[in-house]
Amino acid sequence: MWAPSHRRLCLAFLLVCVLSVFFFLHVHEALLYSSLNLFTLCACSATTRVAIFCLSGTPKAANTSLSCPEHPASLSGTWTIHPEGRFGNQMGQYATLLALARLNGRRAFILPAMHATLAPMFRISLPVLAPEVDKSTPWQELELHDWMSEDYAHLTHPVLKLTGFPCSWTFFHHLREQIRSEFTLHNHVREEAQGFLRQLRLGRTGDRPRTFVGVHVRRGDYLQVMPQRWKGVVGDRAYLQQAMDWFRARHEAPIFVVTSNGMQWCQENIDTSRGDVVFAGNGHEGSPGKDFALLTQCNHTIMTIGTFGFWAAYLAGGDTVYLANFTLPTSEFLKIFKPEAAFLPEWVGINADLSPLRFNLS
Repeated sequence: MWAPSHRRLCLAFLLVCVLSVFFFLHVHEALLYSSLNLFTLCACSATTRVAIFCLSGTPKAANTSLSCPEHPASLSGTWTIHPEGRFGNQMGQYATLLALARLNGRRAFILPAMHATLAPMFRISLPVLAPEVDKSTPWQELELHDWMSEDYAHLTHPVLKLTGFPCSWTFFHHLREQIRSEFTLHNHVREEAQGFLRQLRLGRTGDRPRTFVGVHVRRGDYLQVMPQRWKGVVGDRAYLQQAMDWFRARHEAPIFVVTSNGMQWCQENIDTSRGDVVFAGNGHEGSPGKDFALLTQCNHTIMTIGTFGFWAAYLAGGDTVYLANFTLPTSEFLKIFKPEAAFLPEWVGINADLSPLRFNLS
């Protein structure tokens, strides 16, 4: 009978040891990936389509299905934007991030605060970065000014966090249909707004179609900020009268649907003698959804100042009348705000009355 030599026995023993080490490392690696907090890209089922960079082992909500595939590649080529300001500000930030990331061939992600602001209203699709990823990523920051510049089309930063308050059509108007799709209202939000408008139509004219003009009157903190800081004004009674008359001259029996964060002022100063004005707003300070939905479902728009009114007009389409030249020529505001980049060329501007400012300065 053949008996293995001492040398062959040693080689066999070494082979068994090597195989055992490889097997142990394989098992240990699998255990690590199932137990440690590794970043994974999770597709989360929710009201809004959203993918989120989260941690493995993320607890599942009772009514939510979480599916986490393989560990993703490096975050290189990832851009986000710092969410700051209110509803209209964050809409502008979202649209600008989407447009600039696409232009520069980068992946765009939003942060949870922006998702919390916009997702209850819109069918936004950009994925969300978990707070842990945001904190651990070595972002390079870039503060944007409020109009598109040539250098923004040639940004080379692989991991970039944009900041600022961009809200200019010059960033994203070439993607208007995609932007409108991103800011599509959820069905229940749209149906509630349309139901309100249907009641106005039936109550006044039966089945005959009517033209609805959404009116957004921005007041609130702007009453102090504009004259004291920016040498500017907000929309006054005379402006709103001129804007409404502009639509009355072009449309038969329009209905003006007024929303504002200063509704008492509107009720005291807007002429209702014609019976074509409806005060529909809820005072959207802190709760903008219903007011914004109503404005976007109207045919046309009258806006005063501010990003809330801009986005209502942009999404509604139709004709838009806006408050023009609402600061003195010496205002510092004109260094950060370019009217030609803020208002679409086809929109109609009515100049503000600056005499109260000039009177105070004299």
